[in-house]
Amino acid sequence: MEFEEQIEQLKGYLATQNITLFRENFLELHVYEQSQVYLSLSENERLRAYNFLSPKEMADMFEILEEEEESVEKYLEEMNPQYAADMLSEMYRDNAVDMLNQLEPITIKKYLSLMPKEDVEGINKLLKYEDDTAGSIMTTEYISIFANQTIQSAMAILKKKAPEAETIYYVYVVDSNRRLVGVISLRDLIVHEDDEMISDIMGDRLVFVNGNDDQRDVARTMQDYDFLAIPVVDNEERLIGIITIDDIIDVINDEAASDYSGLAGVDVEERSENPFVVASKRLPWLIILLFLGIGTSTLISNYEEMISEASILAVFISLITGTAGNAGTQSLAVAVRKLADNDENKKNFGKLIMSEMASGLITGLVTGVTIFLAVGIWQQNFVLGLVIGIAMLVAITIANLAGSFIPILMERLGFDPAVASGPFITTLTDLTSVLIYFNIAALFMNYLV
Repeated sequence: MEFEEQIEQLKGYLATQNITLFRENFLELHVYEQSQVYLSLSENERLRAYNFLSPKEMADMFEILEEEEESVEKYLEEMNPQYAADMLSEMYRDNAVDMLNQLEPITIKKYLSLMPKEDVEGINKLLKYEDDTAGSIMTTEYISIFANQTIQSAMAILKKKAPEAETIYYVYVVDSNRRLVGVISLRDLIVHEDDEMISDIMGDRLVFVNGNDDQRDVARTMQDYDFLAIPVVDNEERLIGIITIDDIIDVINDEAASDYSGLAGVDVEERSENPFVVASKRLPWLIILLFLGIGTSTLISNYEEMISEASILAVFISLITGTAGNAGTQSLAVAVRKLADNDENKKNFGKLIMSEMASGLITGLVTGVTIFLAVGIWQQNFVLGLVIGIAMLVAITIANLAGSFIPILMERLGFDPAVASGPFITTLTDLTSVLIYFNIAALFMNYLV
């Protein structure tokens, strides 16, 4: 049966209030498929589904839904408050916190007041961390043991706590003060003898992050070490949680979307289909760029007399500005990527700028020589070709310099370098390219008229 047919069948069970067949068929689906069924339901159908499914069953599906949807607030609001609170309690705490962070503070308090005390304490520990930090994406549902245990006793703990733990591939070893002292994999626990001591087989070369570390740094660390999970410690190196690979994938996707949004000057994750909402979010950038464009037009108007004497100059304005804009956008993309890669690039910003300037000179020289020959042969005027070629060389070099310097400057000022968007760089290079082009042309006017 096709998935679309399954959805219609499930809707039919909801309509006839056939709870047995609905539960039987719905719970056989993968949780991702359950989330797609849920998203296809009308409000009335969802209200009926809440009566057919337990908070735990709904929680399993909502953990997938939270990753799919920009906001789940409307779904929580249509539930009975106690049902919603019970569902949040059944979720892994990091996922529950992600969902709660989308709500107003007064709404968060309402749900917390309906949850068990133990869950509230665990959730509050995560809510205190700022967004985009390791603490905000970690989970406190992990398994820890002591170094002076045998493998047999550790396996007993593992079996007992595994149903509540988010992952069991790594088991963390702590001392009496809960300081992290080692890590052991599930594989090591299985292959060693039951009477061996944890202290004899655990790994003590530890890689961990602090709860206040930036989530991008955590993602890079997990990528470098190819971890499935990484421990999170406080300032005294006490184990406070772990971050799993599924959360890091979300971080990587979010950061990539953020960078791409900045380069494009729009929010690429905008889900609204309301054209007025979409337009209101894009207009600020467009208005700013409009005024920068007016500046370019005003600059060109100052050279009307020169253009009237040598009208051929007007033909190549868009060629020079377009090529320089493309070069600037390329340099911007490289600079933003390098700044996001590691701290070493942030420290060696002078090296990055010089590298981009050198590449600008090389690409500008090759492009300039190419356009010099093309225009010279095409227009049978190698002086005009020389003007275009020199302007192209200088414009591309300046564009590369701007594309690398502006995001670095923003990084130094504490802003996200990705917001130095491609449209902004393109419009800025238009302005500088026109200025360069006509000033060079002015030096050769006697040979152009």
